[in-house]
Amino acid sequence: MKKAFTILELVFVIIVIGILAVFITPRLGSDSLHEAAVQVMSHIRYTQHLAMSDDKYDSSDDEWFKERWTIRFYPNLDFTPTLPPDRNYTNIWAYTIFSDKSHDKNPNKSEMARNPLNTNQYLSGGYNNVLHVEDSQSMSSMRLESKYGIKDVAFGGGCRSNIRYIYFDHLGRPFNSANNNTPYEKPSAGYHKLLTSACTISLCTATCTGTSSSTEIIIKIQPETGYSCVLDSSGECLSN
Repeated sequence: MKKAFTILELVFVIIVIGILAVFITPRLGSDSLHEAAVQVMSHIRYTQHLAMSDDKYDSSDDEWFKERWTIRFYPNLDFTPTLPPDRNYTNIWAYTIFSDKSHDKNPNKSEMARNPLNTNQYLSGGYNNVLHVEDSQSMSSMRLESKYGIKDVAFGGGCRSNIRYIYFDHLGRPFNSANNNTPYEKPSAGYHKLLTSACTISLCTATCTGTSSSTEIIIKIQPETGYSCVLDSSGECLSN
């Protein structure tokens, strides 16, 4: 009897093809803001793919849920040794994809995802002194300010503004905020766990204001499905 693909396997194949297409397609346009948004969106989808294919459940560990795959945005802090002014990366916005095995919300090398096209690299724009921004193992394209001129990243909608990361469970459902007590805490006002409304991530070449403009572009992540898209100036999803 012939075996057929399951729906879950087909979903994984579609996700991986989309991710690889973003990685290998030459960048032909000059709209760096849109390019940054498309890249970030592809990495959000890849984080979701990792979470769905790598269930972290462990009956022997009461805090297993803290190891779910996460994409985290942050301004890099100081590095040692100190770099000269022309190579100063302090407060440069970057992001990392990781599974928090140490439960401290900070990625280290053993927790970072590898670049599927170059396993010598981590899917990180550098993280303080854990992974230096000038290390060949970091990805320059994930340093958003250096690569795309992004000077601010803001979370809104169903996400807390001061918690700039999204993580997913084995069903691909998106979460926001530190989930410190149980795998599925009920969301409460102003402190969401499992998303109950769409989360927005603004990438801005100046201070973010929360509206699409020539200096700002918005990515929306839907609750439950985790579907993500880049918004146009009218707030509708662009075709992707």
